[in-house]
Amino acid sequence: MNFRRFARRASASPRDLARGTQSSAFLCAGLLLSSVGACRSPLDDERLEELAHDVGDQDAIPFVGGSEQLPALRQKPGSKPPSIPKAGEYGAPLAGLTAAQQQDFTDGLEEFSKEETAEGGLGPIFNHTGCFKCHSVPAIGGASAINVTRFGAVTNGVFDPLDSLGGSLLQVSAIDPAAQEVVPPEATLVAFRQSTALFGLGLIEAIEDSTILGGVKRPTVFPVQGTPAIVQDVVSGKSRVGRFGWKAQQATLLAFSGDAYVNEMGVTNRFFVAENAPNGNLQALAQFDAVADPEDQVDVATGKADIDHAADFMRLLAPPPSQLPKTADEIAGSAVFQSSGCADCHTPSMKTGKNVIAALSSKEVRLFSDLLLHDMGELGDGVVQGPASGSQMKTAPLWGLKTSAPYLHDGRALTVDLAIRAHAGQAKPSRDRYVKLKVNERAALLKFLATL
Repeated sequence: MNFRRFARRASASPRDLARGTQSSAFLCAGLLLSSVGACRSPLDDERLEELAHDVGDQDAIPFVGGSEQLPALRQKPGSKPPSIPKAGEYGAPLAGLTAAQQQDFTDGLEEFSKEETAEGGLGPIFNHTGCFKCHSVPAIGGASAINVTRFGAVTNGVFDPLDSLGGSLLQVSAIDPAAQEVVPPEATLVAFRQSTALFGLGLIEAIEDSTILGGVKRPTVFPVQGTPAIVQDVVSGKSRVGRFGWKAQQATLLAFSGDAYVNEMGVTNRFFVAENAPNGNLQALAQFDAVADPEDQVDVATGKADIDHAADFMRLLAPPPSQLPKTADEIAGSAVFQSSGCADCHTPSMKTGKNVIAALSSKEVRLFSDLLLHDMGELGDGVVQGPASGSQMKTAPLWGLKTSAPYLHDGRALTVDLAIRAHAGQAKPSRDRYVKLKVNERAALLKFLATL
């Protein structure tokens, strides 16, 4: 039996009772930096000292980044799971699921909405205690303004993730003060990434690799050929086209789930069995990692571990509600979207291949992304990850745009207009054309984008 899953369902499990005595040991690092204008800047000694300071014990783990949008979603272990949204609402399941698939979605939502505990494998370092903590706006499975921090060192143009010092991902919380991570003084680059919405990811997973690869040579307004992110899928062991994450670093939702569990919550699993050592300190890891790895075990009764349930939830989530352009302005804005070169990278739609889940089989996916990497110049975050260079980022899908502010990978843009104006690199020609549009044309384009 999966002990972690069983214990969380108990109304007063030992893990729940212990949480009250442990909460003061949890820390949130004192390096919750403003995402506006701070990315990729060299760090002087004073700034590094500011980044590295501790904030002392907390009575509970606060939301990283100060996100307080939906306090009702912060459920304690053993509490009633959130209700399932209705069709057409954010966070609803895909239409046309079988009864068994509906149950998979419900079980996945329950897992996604629960908090991890140290007894179940949380930590010793982590970014948050549950998936829903960072994916809750406008519903569970959505986005948030919470940023994660990445760091590294750049020498003569070569990026070093500082693996031996806990890079490139910083875990901002710990189960004990002695395990707390900081940005090391060796870091010369710090970058931030927002938590993205997960709506419709099953449809994106169901798009065949060949369809994404075919987009490389698709006719475009400007010469902005993208690059597929060819990654090694840890689930199948095969080379696949990556499509999940800001750098398209994962190809499947199960791999994406396992990656998030170990790196964001410190829960090792069958695909990611190695625990993260606090700033690379193996002695601290040995001292504070009391649960045997892998911590997320497969339940013999269901054949699934927690990462499988979380992957089910993401796979069966419906895409964000949207509407086709209806008004004259929206229709005109759609045409401007094409003529301005926006669709060169933000491909309006793709089609899924044949799938064992009928709700995912041969479906149109209006994601507005080519799922390829593009050189974004100064807008890139500087972090080399997988096949993506420091300046390359995956084209962000635009569906759900109206509820996903702030914009860009680090949340620096508070409006869609500012986000477009910040585009650089391969997107610069389209950005320049946007800036030169007539006022009414630009207004029409923004109205069109508001329908997505």
